[in-house]
Amino acid sequence: MDLLRINTAGSVDDGKSTLIGRFLNDSNALTKEQIELIERKTKEKGLEDLDFSVITDGLIAEREQGITIDVAHIYFSSTERKFIIADSPGHIEYTRNMVTGASNSEVSIILIDARKGLLEQTYRHYFISCLLRLENVIFCINKMDLADYSEDVFLSIASDINKMAAQFEYKPVIHILPISSLKGDNVVETSKYTGWYTGKTLSEVLHEIIPNGINTDDFRLDVQQVLHVQNTEFTDYRAYAGRIISGGIAVGDSVTVLPSGQKSEVTEIRKFTDTLSEANTGESIQLRLKDEIDISRGSMLVKSTDEKLLNKDIAATLVWMDEKQATASGKYLLQAGTRTVACKLQQIEGVIPPENPSAIAEASNLKLNDIAKVQLRTSNPVFLDSFSQNRLNGSFILIDTQSNNTVAVGFAD
Repeated sequence: MDLLRINTAGSVDDGKSTLIGRFLNDSNALTKEQIELIERKTKEKGLEDLDFSVITDGLIAEREQGITIDVAHIYFSSTERKFIIADSPGHIEYTRNMVTGASNSEVSIILIDARKGLLEQTYRHYFISCLLRLENVIFCINKMDLADYSEDVFLSIASDINKMAAQFEYKPVIHILPISSLKGDNVVETSKYTGWYTGKTLSEVLHEIIPNGINTDDFRLDVQQVLHVQNTEFTDYRAYAGRIISGGIAVGDSVTVLPSGQKSEVTEIRKFTDTLSEANTGESIQLRLKDEIDISRGSMLVKSTDEKLLNKDIAATLVWMDEKQATASGKYLLQAGTRTVACKLQQIEGVIPPENPSAIAEASNLKLNDIAKVQLRTSNPVFLDSFSQNRLNGSFILIDTQSNNTVAVGFAD
């Protein structure tokens, strides 16, 4: 049974948590205890319709404010596939949490209030979906019940969505649906009030999207540990343990060690007690090589060398995630995989306004939630691919050297 990772986003009160609760309820994925919780909380609040948001809004502060602050992850299965849904916060102050929620997703669901249309957060969330190279973006025009299920309202907002998407170079597959998460229209069951809509329900769309298959990007393995074993079962055993970031490897393949550039041949692939002939993206394995060469934690094994991997000057897009502003010449730690190196913010080329990504504005500093084009310089190579070419090996984080806070997430250009 395959797995689909989904991120939900939208502005405050657009109904994300309610949508997830409705989707789970109508898919018969709620437990008896969860149903009782919904009924009890609905009664306490004196509401007519069931309050499904209590399923995901777990923090006390969230329930008191009626908003989502942290990223809630929900795991459930239908008869056809498994789902992991990340319910990201809608308030602009928590855009950094939305980046976290979407970073491991394959599909983004962006909710829009039918009464309000596109807002600043709509542009921001779509920008982040494109920045993260999500292949499918589903726009759910929610609260259609409060817009009298008007086709004109739906078409007007759909037109605005298409105009927004046309501004971006990256083109994901876009789906636009009229729904009511509170009433359940077009979530799992087709609505009887939107006869003018002939498209699929949200459930049908999610079941038809094909999850990311076998990764065919270039082979990258982060060396996490060098194993030296000497016992009765293993004599002079030396292997390199790590996780395959992207691509695949097989016994007999030639590999190059970064940063040294030394080459060797794979003689054995081991996964715990099993010996494999090949391994692919995401697997944690041990590799044995034909030659005794200098490899340590932080090295990377690749099949073919690309000079870009050895660059110390990195052009990148940053999402600033700290309340303390960044300035040019600021010094940080850059972490990518098992490598942590000193880094300098050489230049801020400009801040990207999500509502008009081509109109990059000059800036001397970066504020919380700013998205910017920057130039970085590292003390040592960190072996990054361009994020657009290899999503699994193109991202990194910046760490404040004094507070140890993660202050930014970055994507190599």
